[in-house]
Amino acid sequence: MMEMTKVVRLWIFSTLLIWSLLLMVDLSATAQTYDLVIHGGRVIDPETGLDAIRDVGIVGKTIAGISAKSLEGKRVVNANGLIVAPGFIDLHQHEQTYESDRLKALDGVTTALEMEIGRSDVAQFLGQRKGHALINYGATASHVAARALAFHEPLPPNGILPSSGHATNEAANPEQLQEIENRLRSELEAGALGIGMGIQYTPGATRLEVIHIFRLAAERHLPVFVHVRSAGKLEPGSSIESVSEVIAASAITGASLHIAHINSSCLKEAFECIAMVAGARGRGLDVTTEAYPYTAGMTQINSALFNPGWREKFGIDYDALQLPDTGERLTAPRFEELHASKTPQGVLLFLNDDATVDSIIRDPLVIIASDGLLSHPRNAGTYSRVLARYVRGQRSLTLMDAIRKMSLMPAQRLEGATLTATKKGRIQVNADADIVVFDPETVSDRATYADPKQPSVGMKYVFVGGTAVVEMGKIVPNVYPGAALLSVSSGVAESSPSK
Repeated sequence: MMEMTKVVRLWIFSTLLIWSLLLMVDLSATAQTYDLVIHGGRVIDPETGLDAIRDVGIVGKTIAGISAKSLEGKRVVNANGLIVAPGFIDLHQHEQTYESDRLKALDGVTTALEMEIGRSDVAQFLGQRKGHALINYGATASHVAARALAFHEPLPPNGILPSSGHATNEAANPEQLQEIENRLRSELEAGALGIGMGIQYTPGATRLEVIHIFRLAAERHLPVFVHVRSAGKLEPGSSIESVSEVIAASAITGASLHIAHINSSCLKEAFECIAMVAGARGRGLDVTTEAYPYTAGMTQINSALFNPGWREKFGIDYDALQLPDTGERLTAPRFEELHASKTPQGVLLFLNDDATVDSIIRDPLVIIASDGLLSHPRNAGTYSRVLARYVRGQRSLTLMDAIRKMSLMPAQRLEGATLTATKKGRIQVNADADIVVFDPETVSDRATYADPKQPSVGMKYVFVGGTAVVEMGKIVPNVYPGAALLSVSSGVAESSPSK
């Protein structure tokens, strides 16, 4: 009996001690004064599954406290009735300008990266953006640009795609391939987050060249982001064959692989392509993919994508092409005129239907990414469109799943490339304070094909590294908190924005 009494006393003492310690931790958290407190919002963290009313306390650029009790802050933002979520991460953002940053921020994007094709001069790109960026930025090394240099046909300044020519349509000889690899190595040293390949825009690149590039990425333990070689049902050159090529390259080299815009690269075959991604992942390969929630794609009309046979390959005719600035639908003579021009000309391609795109977006393996260009509504509206169309309208995605696709999943895709990614895409203590606060009842895209620069609505606050870039739905002027995401294998230190 005495032994039992001792056990009971010990249990009581231990319980009181634990509760005292917990109370002390909670009191210390609530007693702290934070630089910023986001008060009373519905906080959603897709990694832990947290979905509850909480206060979020921020010190400097970092989340320092999350509490069910009210926190004290030098500044307090009232988020009652609003969603507090990790800032969205766009892996596929071509337009890298302040004008585009504004549209992205109003769409909830706190990090926008040029990963599909990459940048032709990463050091120059990072230097141009430093101190001038509203949101975080970064890029892969461009295989397309390295190839153009090896063929002595460099891309135009700030260009990402070549016109159809030797650098696109011819196979590289051994010396040229060595030049390409050397250039890519120097770009990785400059901070590139991996290698971007637009194989459809360089059809002269052989299967062996592709394997060489994957091997280079594998040496650095960095991912390859790929626009696959072709699209459509016709063999040879089908979507299935093209996805098979890059999955095989990943398997034999060990390089991580990300397949860009599976909606437009695979069209009606997208479900088979996603099943191939799932099969690869099930067998231990690090393969991911993405999509954007629009039926039209966009590219340059004088690129190799429009090499002979494109109509048969895509199953469309000239009238499926539309000039974004004027709305003009093309005819055969007009197409030939623009295709032959050396002046880059963007064109919309209406390739898909809503039912197909909707099913792709719902798939749990698919990350949301915009493929952002100013002349396409996806640049301004992708993320709010997901929230408005699929969460609120169709109810085909839960809010948690939509946020996971737009924040945590892209962060996880980046974790092998940059240490910064482990602190993004999450609402957790010690995570970066990249945070969106939005109204779930009003958040919506407004950009259209006729008016693609219309900003989204419903983002009440957007914070990048703890600095507000959107307040009460409006851009905060004269702040540039965006910082570069840099490769773990580069020779460049992590950068901070200029003050």
